[in-house]
Amino acid sequence: NRRAYQLIHCHGSRANMIGALLRKPTGLPVVSTVHSDYRLDYLGRPFSRLTYGTINTIALRKLDYRIGVSDAMVDLLIHRRFDPERLFSIYNGLDFTPRTPAMDRAEFLRSVGMEADDNCVIVGIAARLNPVKDIATLIRGFVRAHASFPALRLLIAGDGEEMAALKKLAADLGVAKEVCFAGWVSDTDSFYHALDINTLTSLSETFPYVLTEGARAGLPTVSSKVGGVSYLIDHGANGFLFPPGDDKALAGHLLTLARDPALRKTMGRKLYEKAKREFSIEATIQRQLEIYEAILRYEKHGRDQVVICGAYGRGNAGDDAILLAILRELRSINPDLSFQVFSRNPMDTRQTYRVNAFYTFHFWKAVHCFKKAKFFINGGGSLMQDVTSYRSLWFYLWTLAAAKRYGCPVIMYGCGIGPIRNPRNRQRTARVMNRYVDAITLRDPDSQKELAALGVTRPRIALSADTTVSLPPAPADVVDGILDSHGIPREGRYLGFVLRPWPGFEEKAPVIAAAADYAYETYGYTPVFFPIEPRLDVPAAQRVIQRLHVPYHLFTEGYTAAQTIGILSRMQVVVSMRLHGLIFAGSQGVPLVGIVYDQKVSSFLSYVGQDLYEDLTTLTQDRLKALIDGAVSRRQDTDFLAKSVERLRQMERVNREVLEEYAAPHTS
Repeated sequence: NRRAYQLIHCHGSRANMIGALLRKPTGLPVVSTVHSDYRLDYLGRPFSRLTYGTINTIALRKLDYRIGVSDAMVDLLIHRRFDPERLFSIYNGLDFTPRTPAMDRAEFLRSVGMEADDNCVIVGIAARLNPVKDIATLIRGFVRAHASFPALRLLIAGDGEEMAALKKLAADLGVAKEVCFAGWVSDTDSFYHALDINTLTSLSETFPYVLTEGARAGLPTVSSKVGGVSYLIDHGANGFLFPPGDDKALAGHLLTLARDPALRKTMGRKLYEKAKREFSIEATIQRQLEIYEAILRYEKHGRDQVVICGAYGRGNAGDDAILLAILRELRSINPDLSFQVFSRNPMDTRQTYRVNAFYTFHFWKAVHCFKKAKFFINGGGSLMQDVTSYRSLWFYLWTLAAAKRYGCPVIMYGCGIGPIRNPRNRQRTARVMNRYVDAITLRDPDSQKELAALGVTRPRIALSADTTVSLPPAPADVVDGILDSHGIPREGRYLGFVLRPWPGFEEKAPVIAAAADYAYETYGYTPVFFPIEPRLDVPAAQRVIQRLHVPYHLFTEGYTAAQTIGILSRMQVVVSMRLHGLIFAGSQGVPLVGIVYDQKVSSFLSYVGQDLYEDLTTLTQDRLKALIDGAVSRRQDTDFLAKSVERLRQMERVNREVLEEYAAPHTS
């Protein structure tokens, strides 16, 4: 108190206990850095786990803020019900100043007693020899790879309670001479300089230094997919990831690298570049200062809360991309906003977007949030329609009315309106919007016409574009890694299909299959089937695939919005029933063909000038082939495609202009 400190930062069970005790008498915010899973910190030490482990578990709950060392650690804390908006992530930074090893490769290997000549490929790991590091899986994977590549060697640096058991395992598997246990190594520069491949086989990690140390040495890395590892290693681009404990997958990746010196060099270079850019000590220092500054802002001004409602948490990449776009926009305007999101899967939404979320139909929670909120967003998509359900329309109208009644300004953001067919629903919708909504931004002109037909005139109405237009694609290396993992050549020529089940689709599956065959035979475009909502879209794609006579690729899992955009950007043409398949591809200048099951599809395509579409009910082989011909021709008109993209982005900026009026930060 005498020295006028502004913040207390602690780490570890005893320090966290002291921080928890200081919090109330000092009135200062207390933050702790969480380096590892606090439930595993005292694994194998029952008394310490009971005492220090229990103290730490209680103390962490009493603190104001927590910093997880890696996003994966933050995910773990969110899963254990810590407030996501009082969590920050940081990564272990490393000094990337160039280093000269004290010993060359041959000298170092001799110093640790390893027999290896210049033709050997050295696989290495630096780790404590305890159960969490799972060195046994590394030895088993090495044995599998060594059987096919006898020049492979394994160098293990580290000491621990499992040393004897691991040496016995290597001997029992017949590789005692090929595996060297170096013990504790203090000269890590010489160690990494002696390796060809770096590895990590842990069952649990946050973000270990051994990854960045290996990256600093320019080593390709094979690692178990745990903790924050995947934030550094992009599978197939700058390294390989495998499921923890899967020695067979590990062996396959070791063989791939062992047999290809050029690939080792390329992956090592890419990993070095990414690690230096994002995980240097300078980046860590800057991030730590940003965290302190954010905490002090929160303590001084508090945080205005925004409530967001939409069709989120249902596994639909398009709907969840809308939420991502809204959050990105709001955070760029005011980084100190706090959020409460309606979601069908609140835990997934909390972990994915680092926001608080509650179950969509938890009405009392919604009312509680409305009472505290700065404003309410009814967020994107075709929420105002009664084709799929009357009840969903009534629910969204209730949220508009309830939010306004409890004092929130109400924004309908990047919306599609209609179709609303029932006369009473049309009357109810017009009445609620006119009475309770302050501003509406629309993603297409047909929605504007529908509002006019409904008689909605009182809110401020602006024509914009779908909010997801603002989302960027994933980096090229990440997309390359995804394609590689599916056996899809990066430089191939592809026709992307984004399909969904709908009444009448089954009858049209042969039509789509025939058009895919035609595109392959005429243009050399291999069909690639990609899902926006895998649960529904993969079975629809498989119905078409059953009728194909040409090679194809099928994605069966979902990806992030950025990854989806990146994958679709690699297509020469995209044929889509899903609106967000069209939006994601169109935002990257890809020629589009729409199969229209809902007016929103044709409305969007007409809006951006990519007017190649046909209604599902009238679709024929000849018509779909002609549309594909038109899209292929359009690839040559780069000026047209560039203008289409720019039009989308210009219109989307209208959304931001409306948000800025409500979300502006405090000026004092």
